[in-house]
This record gives sequence, C-alpha cells and structure tokens, in this order.
Amino acid sequence: MLAARPAEPEWFEALLRAAIHDPSPSANRMFVEPMLAAYGRRRVQRSLIERVEHGTSRQRAGAADAWYWARVLTAPDDHYTALPARPDYGPCPDLAIGWRHAALRAFVADADLGARRSILPSLPLAVAAYPAELHPMVDEAIRIARTSPDEYLRHRVDHQVNGCDSYG
Repeated sequence: MLAARPAEPEWFEALLRAAIHDPSPSANRMFVEPMLAAYGRRRVQRSLIERVEHGTSRQRAGAADAWYWARVLTAPDDHYTALPARPDYGPCPDLAIGWRHAALRAFVADADLGARRSILPSLPLAVAAYPAELHPMVDEAIRIARTSPDEYLRHRVDHQVNGCDSYG
C-alpha cells in the first residue's frame, strides 16, 4: 500500500502498535521498515524511546525488539515506498544515546523477565557508554542479569561484559 501512495499520518500509531505487539522479534521488521520509509528514523526512534520510558512491561519488550530494526536498517526497501528516501532516514546518534539511557533505566526498574530479555541486548554494559550519574545503574544492571534465575540473562550479560559488543 505504501508503494502506491504516501502514508497517511494516522497510520503511524497503528504501525507502531503492530511493531511493538508483534510476538516475533524478527517479524516485527515488516512494520518497522515501512514506518522508517514513510515517517523517518527520528520519529520512529523517538516513539520507541517513549514506549520504553512510559510503556507497560510488554510495550517495553516490544519497543526493544523493534529498536533493533529501527537502528540497523540503513536504506528504505523499494517494496515499501515509491517515494525518495526521507532526509531523516539516516542515523540519529542523539537518539541512540537517548535509547541507551532509557533502556538502562527500564532494565533496572522493570522486573518483568520478558522486558529484561528484550532490552538487555541493546545495552552497552561499559560505564564509558554512559554519563557518570548512570554508572551505578550500569553496575546494577550487570548484577541483576548475573544473579538472575534466567539462564538467557546470565549468558547474555557474560557475553556482553566479556568483550562482545552489544548494538545499543
């Protein structure tokens, strides 16, 4: 549909909800990619940050899953729009920093396992990636993941802390 005509403004929220509530962290790409093409990376990423800051646990998990695609897709796919690439399709370093801070706070504050499992891969776990006031929170996130009864969180935190970068 987006290839046939420009996206309507009211479609944004519907696509965002679909991306966040899609149960598959891979299949949600089919909602994120057309959002990026039609509305720009800045608007999409800002909305995902808002959901991780103020959403429910399920919305936080879905926003973290959608963040992956909102970050890594580098060019619009011709399947989604016949329009030229939006000028705001490029990287948004300020929003990447905003995501890291919001996701770190959400990981520490939200005890929901699903939210934590989805958020952790997008968190750099080096204090150098954060301002000084968040350094104790980085240590707390590492402690939470390392002492979790969840094997995935324990494995993932060791993977990230021992030199394998996360993409946040």
